[in-house]
Order: sequence, then C-alpha cells, then structure tokens
Amino acid sequence: MKLKLLGTGSAIPELKLTNADLSTVLDTDDEWIRERTGIGSRHIAVGEDATTMAVRASKKALEAAGISAEEIDAIIVSTTSGSDLLPATACIVQRELGAKNAFAFDISVACTGFITGLTTALGYMEMGMCKTVLVVGTECLSKIMNWNDRGSCILFGDGAGACIVTGHSGKGYKPVIHTNGKDGGALTCRQMYAKDENLRKIIKIKLAELDNNEHNRELKEQYEAALNEQENVQVAMDGKAVFQFAVRQVPNVINEVLKLNEVEPDSIDRYVLHQANRRIIESIAKRLKQPENKFPTNVFEYGNTSSASIPILMDQLIENGELTAGMKICIAGFGAGLTWGAMIIDL
Repeated sequence: MKLKLLGTGSAIPELKLTNADLSTVLDTDDEWIRERTGIGSRHIAVGEDATTMAVRASKKALEAAGISAEEIDAIIVSTTSGSDLLPATACIVQRELGAKNAFAFDISVACTGFITGLTTALGYMEMGMCKTVLVVGTECLSKIMNWNDRGSCILFGDGAGACIVTGHSGKGYKPVIHTNGKDGGALTCRQMYAKDENLRKIIKIKLAELDNNEHNRELKEQYEAALNEQENVQVAMDGKAVFQFAVRQVPNVINEVLKLNEVEPDSIDRYVLHQANRRIIESIAKRLKQPENKFPTNVFEYGNTSSASIPILMDQLIENGELTAGMKICIAGFGAGLTWGAMIIDL
C-alpha cells in the first residue's frame, strides 16, 4: 500500500524567546548558542498547551485536505508533554474536532514520534482497519525543561504539526524504525509523583513493621526512598552522547531505508529531518554525500520541537511551495529511547 499525503497543518505559539532573551537569565549569549546549535530563537506556549496546539494544527490539516472531521478513521498523537495523563491527548483532539468516527490514541517516543505515528497509520491501513488517518506531533516542552540548565533549555521549543494521510493501492515504501533502550539514559524525563499524605502514612507503618533481617533490608531501602521522593518533571540530557548517536545512526537508517526500497540517494528531492541541531543536520548531509540544499531547516527559528518538528517543517515547506506534487522525500527522526527511524513518501 502506498501512503498519500492529503493535507498538513501547524500551530506555533506567539511568544518568541530569542537567544538574547535567554542570556538575561542564563550564563550564555547568542553567539555561544548559534555556534553550537544553529538555533536563534524558540517559541513558548503561554495560555495554551500541547492539546490546544494539536487541535489548531489538526484543523488546518483538515482544511488543507478538504475533508470533514467525520471522514477521519483514526487519530494518532505523538507527545511527551501532554497536558493530561488521562484522557489521552488524541481523545481530546477527537472530541474537539468532532471526529466521532475515529479511534484515537497517543504514542510516546519523543522526537521519533511522528515517523512512528505514520508507520503505525500505514500498518492499520494495510490491515484494512482504516482509510484516512490524522497523525499529530505536539509538544509543550517548556513545561518540562530545567530552565537552569543551559545545555538543554536553549534547545527546545513548543509547537504542533499535523498531517492527514490515506492509503492507495500500489507498491509503497517500507519504513524502518529502531530502538536501543540500553542507551536510553542519554535523554530522560523522569516523572516522580508527590505522594498523597495518607499513602505516606501507610508506607511509614509498613516500614516500622519491617525488622532488620537481611531479607527485609532491600524493602526498607525501597520504602525509605519512596518517602523521600519529590515531584520532579524535567528533561535531563547528555548532549554529547545524543549528538554522537544522531550523526552515526541517522545516516545509517536513511541508507537502510533507501536500500530496502531500492531507491537511489540522488533520487530523493528533499531529506526532511528532525530539527534538533543544525550541526547534526549538516553532518548527516556530509555523511550521505548529498548537497545541503536538499536538507531544509527551520531550527534557527523554532529550535527543537521534538515530535512536532518534522510535521511543522513539512507544513511550512508545502505552504512555501518548496515541497510540491511529484517530489520524493525521505523523512528521518531520532531521539529519546534511544529511537530512530526513516521512511520515504511520494508527494
């Protein structure tokens, strides 16, 4: 089955934080950030969240596709920074759009999420479970950043991107996705929930009941650790490790998906990559021996918007006429997990 793109949309917060803005509260400056990342600014959500941005982007995608919300069969939302644990962001999007015929669910694979969502949509369509799917990447990363850590908070921004796809008969392209959980500690956001006071009382009682024999020593340590837990929802990143992972594995997975589908690198019109860092993208282009003008970027304006970065860029390229019907594109994402993947789409 061949994946066909029907329409795209994006939603960007109005508040723009430049590097100069960050230098007023962090030990950094515009030159330091640009030299290392290629980022000049990022947009931060105020008065809205990942869900509201997802809805805005989805409405634009529906308008571009020229279809009604009731024609959507499935909604897949990728987010690591949704406003609610329950219900899923996708369920709220379904409600707000009035997409009453769609089943909906979230996925959480960070920056690889949009490609994972498209791959999942393709699988459902090949099984005959649905025909038209809305895939959304939306992030409100500003709410989970450690704004004292200049190594990470300078990189990320908020936004949402959406696309509507359908399946057509004919030979399509097989996607490729990988995971290396062993090295997942390079990029984390551990969430520890503040304990309810009644639950804390119960744990203290259970702790007091444990004697000091060796069998209970480990349990006592676990109970004591639970009592000491504090609420902590912040991103932590080993920037060097993530950079090395990206420049090594992304060219590999792009070559893998090209070889798998018997497509020559030169026949790809544009390589639309996750917008994490301009230096990473430049390095990938060199390793693939492809001209840099095949690798469009918007990281200077928006920073790293995680799972939203690829659909935001695609929407802007289509709107600007830089992606047109008849083009062949390769999209590739990489991020927490560690996860990475690539796929080919004919426009």
